[in-house]
Amino acid sequence: MKFTATRGAFAAVALTLSAIAAQAQENPECIAPANPGGGWDFTCRQVGKSMQDLGLIDQTMQVVNLAGGGGGVAFAEVVNKRNDDDNLIVAASSATATRLAQGAFPGNTMDQVRWLASIGADYGVIAVAADSEIETLPQLLDQIKNDPTSVSIAGGSAVGGWDHLKVLIAADAYGVEDVRQVKYIAFDGGGEAVTQLLAGSVQGFTGDLSEAKGFVESGDVRVIAVLAPERLTGDFADFPTAREQGVDAIGANWRGFYAPAGMSDEAYDAWVSKIGDLYASDEWKAVMEANGLAPLDLQGAEFEQFVSDSVAQIQTISKEIGIIK
Repeated sequence: MKFTATRGAFAAVALTLSAIAAQAQENPECIAPANPGGGWDFTCRQVGKSMQDLGLIDQTMQVVNLAGGGGGVAFAEVVNKRNDDDNLIVAASSATATRLAQGAFPGNTMDQVRWLASIGADYGVIAVAADSEIETLPQLLDQIKNDPTSVSIAGGSAVGGWDHLKVLIAADAYGVEDVRQVKYIAFDGGGEAVTQLLAGSVQGFTGDLSEAKGFVESGDVRVIAVLAPERLTGDFADFPTAREQGVDAIGANWRGFYAPAGMSDEAYDAWVSKIGDLYASDEWKAVMEANGLAPLDLQGAEFEQFVSDSVAQIQTISKEIGIIK
């Protein structure tokens, strides 16, 4: 009798754990920490659609745009109000690591959430409006050298964020003596930044390839530099790298997800597994190729270590160019 009762207890526990794991996909939600149209928004919506198409989730992923503070508003929301939500994942990137590295999320650190997995890396771009007189990256940087106040660069991250750092890294590599003079204007998402470029409010855009892709295809934007070691392939083969123009600047924006720190281990493992299955699929490989995403396949503890290393690296860069002390 005692053995039977114990076996029944184990069975009940197993059923409970199974229910918890399944619950992680009952009402799936993804927070994009920016307005629609940017890289975080793309990450949530494309991953949600692909997961549903592959049968990895049974319901449509609800996408909530929660802009502000370069991702800080969303981070605080998760830490303070949704710490034990098994259904929630949040889009993250190098921009997230940058803000954490610079202490820009007041009172928040990377260990206050759980890091799930990566889905690829998105190379940075510097672009101008299609009708701009600027045709190359050196031309843009020469204008900045000669008169920093004459050129405004828009990006979808906060001042000191990853979009800002990308143009500063390029300026530093080109020999701009004081990169802090580069005039950068922050917007809540890459889509909004490109809109300001098209409106003529700014002269350049710094962001990621996935953010600029639609505007390039429509003929509104011209990419003057990709911050990749060598030219990309496929639809992006015509875009010159900064390096081939004599500017040794590389900026890869990893993309992935974090989850609330209080998420159950069962739900966490389920999300990690599903994102891993998504990444391994032919369907996701096609999405990566269509959007210029480079390979980056990390899950669970390996991804968490990668984010930790990224935060440390960005702290070093930020100190070198005077963003933080």
